[in-house]
Amino acid sequence: MTSPTEQTHLQLERFLNKIAHKLSPCETPTMMTDIHIKVSQDSGEMLALDDSDVEITRCVVEEWIDNKDDNFYQCVTKILRDFLHKNADIANNLGLLKPYSFVLEDDENENIAELYVADDDTIIIGGDLMSGLDDDLDNFFNDLINK
Repeated sequence: MTSPTEQTHLQLERFLNKIAHKLSPCETPTMMTDIHIKVSQDSGEMLALDDSDVEITRCVVEEWIDNKDDNFYQCVTKILRDFLHKNADIANNLGLLKPYSFVLEDDENENIAELYVADDDTIIIGGDLMSGLDDDLDNFFNDLINK
């Protein structure tokens, strides 16, 4: 899967705007810790759910219908992360008590990735920030044991 098409970008904009409309800022922010985003690799359907699995909104991303890519969720994670960061003015100003997160899940409700944290002090950085850490720790412990 390459970069999203313009149609996908427009569908993502509508999706986020519907979330923002339903969770618009108010005097008493709603207590919710996560906005769960479920994406189906088969149907291309994308759902936004609250902490109680109540649907906030849904859409179908046509580009994602019947996608057989083994890296589907990795690609979707990058696309959604980039999109939410570019639209941080909307994602940060929902009628929710901060901090709250946008979390990507698959069809089986398995957590795939934290996409975005709306908090004044926290930033999620994509990718493996500490790649090779396990190997470094193993080498360090082996050196200690051998000495």
